[in-house]
Amino acid sequence: MSPLPSTVPAIVRTRVRAAIRRRAALTPEETAGRALVLRLVSLLLQYPDAELTAARRELTTVVEALPDTSAAGHLAGFTDWFAAQDPEALERHYVEMFDLRRKSSLYLTYYLHGDTRRRGMALLTLNQRYAATGWGTDGGELPDHLPVVLEFAALAGPGAGEAPLRQHRRGLELIHRALTDADSPYRHLLAALLTLLPPPTEADLAAVAELAAQGPPNEEVGLDPYGTYGDGEFAPPGTFTPPQQAAPTLAPTARQEDRR
Repeated sequence: MSPLPSTVPAIVRTRVRAAIRRRAALTPEETAGRALVLRLVSLLLQYPDAELTAARRELTTVVEALPDTSAAGHLAGFTDWFAAQDPEALERHYVEMFDLRRKSSLYLTYYLHGDTRRRGMALLTLNQRYAATGWGTDGGELPDHLPVVLEFAALAGPGAGEAPLRQHRRGLELIHRALTDADSPYRHLLAALLTLLPPPTEADLAAVAELAAQGPPNEEVGLDPYGTYGDGEFAPPGTFTPPQQAAPTLAPTARQEDRR
């Protein structure tokens, strides 16, 4: 498609491009299938406790029954690995990928706002969005935890429900890249999710590259109770030294308390 003439007002050009990228209206069957994929990704991104590992056979059966789509293929790539692993190995891998590495943390507002005051406002906005639809979390995780955001998206639908995912598209891309660089099978879950979102723009890709190199915004004042990650993880390749003891990313969750 030819570029829009520069004489067209910028707001018109922006809206035309957005319309081109916007998905056509989904059928009820497509909406239901999309919600199922979101719920599966949400569930599989949770800590692999005894209850989740006990359900691996059933989860694999559900994934195998999905229509032949790119998302289903990525999900199958994960469940094949997930079903074959020792439960303790799954727990160790999950902690390593999501609790000890900030480039693959599952708390989305961190990538957009870093350790700044704006992050607190973003968390409040998410809670207000959930409350406006009559949906509330159980309080076990912060509202920006990716499995929570995915469950809301599945419940509220492709429009407003998936808006937080689209807003944090760049953070999701960074998580996927980090998991891919670590050769973690969890990359398949992020890949499945990304197939449901609009493709990244050149600006998105440039922002992700900058985020990977420099990290999100940082602010030393007024950060409690969110805490910080280990120093230097966003340093250039080859210069990062893992901290001897990882500080908690956020206030302890129910899952983290159970593991202690």
